[in-house]
Amino acid sequence: MLQETIARVRAEIEAADLSTAEQLDQFRIAYTGRKGQLADLFDQLKTVEPADRRAVGQELNQLKQLAQARFDERQQQLEAATSNAPADPTFDYTLPPVPQALGTRHPLSLVREEIVRILARIGFNVAEGPEIEDDWHNFTALNFPENHPARDMQDTFFVKNVAAGPQDAGLGPKAPASYLLRTHTSPVQVRVMQAQKPPIRSIMPGRVYRNEAISARAHMMFHQVEALFIDENVSFADLKQTVYYFVQELFGDDVQVRFRPSFFPFTEPSAEIDITCLICKGKGCNICKGTGWVEIGGAGMVDPAVLEQSGIDPERYSGYAWGMGIERITMLKYQIKDLRLFTENDLRFLRQFESLL
Repeated sequence: MLQETIARVRAEIEAADLSTAEQLDQFRIAYTGRKGQLADLFDQLKTVEPADRRAVGQELNQLKQLAQARFDERQQQLEAATSNAPADPTFDYTLPPVPQALGTRHPLSLVREEIVRILARIGFNVAEGPEIEDDWHNFTALNFPENHPARDMQDTFFVKNVAAGPQDAGLGPKAPASYLLRTHTSPVQVRVMQAQKPPIRSIMPGRVYRNEAISARAHMMFHQVEALFIDENVSFADLKQTVYYFVQELFGDDVQVRFRPSFFPFTEPSAEIDITCLICKGKGCNICKGTGWVEIGGAGMVDPAVLEQSGIDPERYSGYAWGMGIERITMLKYQIKDLRLFTENDLRFLRQFESLL
């Protein structure tokens, strides 16, 4: 009979030991939970004769109220006992509070975000790519010949020779078998040109890796940002005006820019970009080696062979690409003389940039 079961469960609830929090939780699961005994009893109510169902239902409600009351009362007692626990006699409550140390943004992150904001105002969006690259994207598609020095082990971190996979499909007659840590962010340009149709206006910030000795002026891991613009009738004049705008927005209107002829495998013509030395204001110092100018990056018109490798018609489209090291820009902007400070996590150095947030 259901009424006999109700009587048995009532006796169990009244006699239950609720001394500890674990016992209280077991009580909740056994009786007041959704899968407890009370839920089963309410399910059995439909088997009771209609004439007796009202009376049995009242008994079940009273039983439920009893179980919930015992649970609530004991829970309050345990919480009160915890909050009124005696204080730790070994702790000195008169000590002043320990201030919560707040972090700050890294100077490289601050400059990276400022570069993105400046170029976003003239229509450039951000594109990203993998840091572990294949030989085709990192070298071949960018017009590097087979015997180029950048392919040698003294410059590049090669990861492992592996069999070509599905991700290597569509890369020409020979799928790449060697993988490496990208030596520049230019492979992202190739991936963007493969994935999008012109017009293309993108910037590619990210980490790059080169097998170099770490010193005040060089590191094996650093950051670059590159810009790419592909459209019809793009000229070197468009490149120059973009660089003039960027430099004046980042460094100020009084900073001058000059272009020096240079060579890069993936651009033709190519140029180095120099700006007025921010230390001596163009007068000449040991930082600029007495010239009054410091280099900030390289630029040029995208080589037609690179466009063709990426599936873009060089007869119809042209474009420019330019890039720079974010560490170099940060060192110039904040007059930092040692590149290693960016990766040493010295709080005395990093806290100097808290006011720039």
